[in-house]
Amino acid sequence: MEEIVRYFPNLTERQKEQFAQLEELYIDWNSKINVISRKDIESLYTKHVLHSLGIAKVMEFKPGAKVMDVGTGGGFPGIPLAILFPETQFYLIDVIAKKIKVVNGVAEALGLTNVKAEQMRAEKVGEDFDFIVSRAVTNMPDFVKWVRGKIKKDQNHDLPNGILYLKGGDLTEELSVFQRATLYDLSDYFNDEFFETKKVVHLAMKYKV
Repeated sequence: MEEIVRYFPNLTERQKEQFAQLEELYIDWNSKINVISRKDIESLYTKHVLHSLGIAKVMEFKPGAKVMDVGTGGGFPGIPLAILFPETQFYLIDVIAKKIKVVNGVAEALGLTNVKAEQMRAEKVGEDFDFIVSRAVTNMPDFVKWVRGKIKKDQNHDLPNGILYLKGGDLTEELSVFQRATLYDLSDYFNDEFFETKKVVHLAMKYKV
């Protein structure tokens, strides 16, 4: 929890309380429905919460913006981002129902009124969004196919509307067909060695006509 406050010093007391609750909530839920490996639950704040908030280091979502988290799993990156941006609407989806049960349980316990979570495939979603976020659910070419046509017209955000994707390792080959992709090294923002090869990939996408 200390690392969250260190890297995000302007949190409100309410946000600090919500972030502090995450550990107990995920330990409890994980004992019933396994969404985080036992090894990772011990470093929840670094490997899951802070990693999710890496997106916030490159993009500050505006009030009223709509963000979809595809393949959210236990709620990452959507839940930490929803705590940090309470006036932004987050739609968290996953194909596995029990994971969505965890997400809804955590969101309800935290009082996150800006989170909606459903069991859903990205291709079936009928809405459009300012940004689509995710944490390495598949390779970028397949991910782009899943979410194509679901981006709103740009609303003057810091970055053009599109995808913000958390990914690690060498992405040269995977991103070779996306010349417009911009990579942000999370090691520029966070000191922990876990982030040495971790990146946020921003890919602007054409909006729905």
